[in-house]
Amino acid sequence: MVMISHPEQHRTQRIGWLRAAVLGANDGIVSTASLLVGVAAAETNRGNVLLAGIAGLVAGAMSMAAGEYVSVSSQSDTEKADLARETRELADMPDRELEELRGIWAKRGLDPDLALQVARQLTAHNALEAHARDELGIIEIHVARPIQAALASAATFTAGAAAPLIVAALVPLPVLIPIVAAASLILLGVLGALAARTGGAPPMRGAVRVVFWSTLAMALTAAVGKLVGTTV
Repeated sequence: MVMISHPEQHRTQRIGWLRAAVLGANDGIVSTASLLVGVAAAETNRGNVLLAGIAGLVAGAMSMAAGEYVSVSSQSDTEKADLARETRELADMPDRELEELRGIWAKRGLDPDLALQVARQLTAHNALEAHARDELGIIEIHVARPIQAALASAATFTAGAAAPLIVAALVPLPVLIPIVAAASLILLGVLGALAARTGGAPPMRGAVRVVFWSTLAMALTAAVGKLVGTTV
């Protein structure tokens, strides 16, 4: 009998990088486009609009990187602490840990004897790996990677923010607001649909929700810019 290898690709394997990439790109487009629209609504010149956009790009990219790094580092610290505790428990109380693993498999539907056999074989193979996966829920594809998340967020934010900035630099100032807003919303809709499709969700749902919230963000920022510009 010939055993055929059939590796499967699941959408959960994409969740780490997909989350960081989508969040970075969307935030880059929304925040920069909103900033450009808000400053332009204050009836200032193109130089001030672009300066505000560039400053927003740099600050946003660094903020995304720092935020992701701190957040994912906290997750990583928690995982490491849990693994260290599990290592100590395996050394000090191997019988209790074996019973704990047996109980996990019994709750998944195995009869007690078979669950004990599975627990013994997994413990003999790699006890820490078995408890990390079955008890703590830590598996290789979900292990926290702070630097990877930070770089991905900063890079995608910068790429997203560059789009409305380029549009703002090229279009005439009198039509800057509607064109930047329209171009950004179209791009956000496409990204939302692609992200939803990659994650296995309906593309239209992903596009509609990101366009709705982005429209609201730009409208509010434009209103503030108009109000402040008129007052000042």
